[in-house]
Amino acid sequence: MTRIVAKVVCYVVHEGHLLVFTHDDVPLTTAGVQVPAGSVEDGESPADAAMRELREETGLRGEVVRQLGVEDYDLAPVRDEIARRHFFELSVEGADITRRWPAGEDDPETGTGAHSWTCWWLPLAHAHVLAAGLGARLGALTR
Repeated sequence: MTRIVAKVVCYVVHEGHLLVFTHDDVPLTTAGVQVPAGSVEDGESPADAAMRELREETGLRGEVVRQLGVEDYDLAPVRDEIARRHFFELSVEGADITRRWPAGEDDPETGTGAHSWTCWWLPLAHAHVLAAGLGARLGALTR
């Protein structure tokens, strides 16, 4: 039976730009352009998970502006899993949209094998390039 897992997706917008990242050690054709996202932990609200994932994946602290909706994303054939993604708009204070910075974390599946990526600000008008259904609620964000 296909498992449903609660996830969050973070749209952090500043001055018409969206916070994104690209993996340093995984080809763009495999990982694509991503936004902060991850799993909701036991006992955690999706909004709290969004703020935690933003901090863990980018080093930035942000606040939830609004929830944009929920979308199911079927991960087959990679995994027999449905990611029930809760999409949020978040804001950060004093962001510099010209800045690029390194970030990373251990593999969330195993807790080992650090992954690294580069965070940067993509013009929101170009956000259609997001990978793996991460752009599913961009319309709600921009309306």
